[in-house]
Amino acid sequence: MKVSLLLALACMAVLAAGARAEAPGEAEALVRRVQEYAQKATAMAKTAFSTVQESEAAQQARQWLADNANLVKQRLAWLKEQLAELWKRTLAA
Repeated sequence: MKVSLLLALACMAVLAAGARAEAPGEAEALVRRVQEYAQKATAMAKTAFSTVQESEAAQQARQWLADNANLVKQRLAWLKEQLAELWKRTLAA
């Protein structure tokens, strides 16, 4: 669930509960309900994030990035060598 949608739902719940709360004791109960809702939403987000991190697709993506990072390093090293050689030739000429 997108964060913006979750935030919108939380705001609507607070507004609806606030409209119903007429007595001072009900306001405290409303605050407790909102806090409980926020804790549940946080737990759900953490669970979803952990699931995504542990997924096979995420592991494959991390491995692909690691493999390609090494390839990029190798290509940069080769490019540095070529540029150094070209620089030496330019200075000698």
